[in-house]
Amino acid sequence: MARVTPASALRRRTLLLLGTAALALAYLAAHHVLAAGRLPDGDAPPLATVYALAFGWFLLRTVLAYLERPYRATPAQQAALDRAHLAALVPVYNEDPGWLRRCLDSLLRQTRPPDSIHVVDDGSTVDYTAERDRFRAACAAAGIRATWQRTPNRGKRAAQSAASEQAPEADYFLTLDSDADLDPAALHELLQPFADARTQSVAGVVLAANARTNTLTRCTDLYLTTCQLNERSCQSVLGSVLVNSGALAAYRAPVLREHRELYLTETFLGRQVVFSDDSMLTLFAKLRGRTVQQPTAFALSAMPETLGHHLRQQLRWMRGSAIRTCWRLRHLPLNGYAFWLQAAHLFLALAGAAAFLWLCLARPLTLGPASPWHLLAVPVALSYVECLRYLTVRRHDHTPRQQLATFALAPLTMLWVLVVLRALRWYGAATCARTGWGTRGRVELHTAPSPPAGERHSPEHPLPG
Repeated sequence: MARVTPASALRRRTLLLLGTAALALAYLAAHHVLAAGRLPDGDAPPLATVYALAFGWFLLRTVLAYLERPYRATPAQQAALDRAHLAALVPVYNEDPGWLRRCLDSLLRQTRPPDSIHVVDDGSTVDYTAERDRFRAACAAAGIRATWQRTPNRGKRAAQSAASEQAPEADYFLTLDSDADLDPAALHELLQPFADARTQSVAGVVLAANARTNTLTRCTDLYLTTCQLNERSCQSVLGSVLVNSGALAAYRAPVLREHRELYLTETFLGRQVVFSDDSMLTLFAKLRGRTVQQPTAFALSAMPETLGHHLRQQLRWMRGSAIRTCWRLRHLPLNGYAFWLQAAHLFLALAGAAAFLWLCLARPLTLGPASPWHLLAVPVALSYVECLRYLTVRRHDHTPRQQLATFALAPLTMLWVLVVLRALRWYGAATCARTGWGTRGRVELHTAPSPPAGERHSPEHPLPG
């Protein structure tokens, strides 16, 4: 079972100081390169403008991310949250039985358990009879209402919808993937922001359960955690999270109920969209009010362990991102932060790609008297600044040395993101009309043996702030 807690306040302050110093180093190094570099026909000013805009956005986003604090309900609000009906929706399709067992067990061991759990087997080719019987018995013993359906394969959205129909009394829907291993306090923490009546959805923080498998999973864990604790934390401070994690998120029940038909029938360029379900639900929620992240609600989820599986997953995410960008720019109100966050992200992505191609192919920058080490210092320093918040999470399945070893991969991770995943992003945008799922035609990830009981740790009480 997952064990994850926030780092101490002292550790966070130390990391903030280190990040500030590294950011200053990156700025000075980049300024030195731009000042010493020579471009034909006086083309340096446009490059400097793009750099200044990107650096300014990076600085603003970093500051906002570090301002994020966990939400806390008052005693009266907590009593109302405890009385509310929380229904967990668990769609399953060709999941490894071991991962599914961990997911369901983690739901039953919550400090604030769900009031009902609804599993929908979406036409898997795997026999889950043993897991179903075990789950039903465990729920009966815990006094939790449970349902388990098997339906023809119609996709994750249809499975979630079928599960939600089993809980007409639900006040909140918990959505999670069938390989999500939740921290024992995850649901208690996830519900806290709903004390604010304006909040429509809450995202949890998802880490790679199999991070130590190989370099790919380590880099994935570093990259995903960094994205959530930087980009999404910045958005959360503004009440404008754009994408929730599929492995751990919660919604007010009307978000799904009132948009069920559109959720199940979304089309893009005349083709039905079966992926990008989490971002679609988040968009529905944002149109109703605030969408936030609770940085103390954690889950571990299995990530691809082979290059092929990783690239197929990322391509699906990139295609979904391209589709959802169109919908956000079309439907989000102009007087809200969310629209301008999306517009800024799109502008910087286009400007960055244009500058990259221009410098590499059209008018290469000559360093002149600048040292190559100055040019190298910029991306290295920025990669470590970007990934510093990875160290603000304490994983009880990792030693501090193992976590630092993953953090040391920051330059490699950012290089992979900027070169490989950037190219994949543009390819995904160009081919976003291909709306098939692309993965999970069979079981692709199998569980590792669980650690001995003596190696498991009880979670520390999460520190506020």
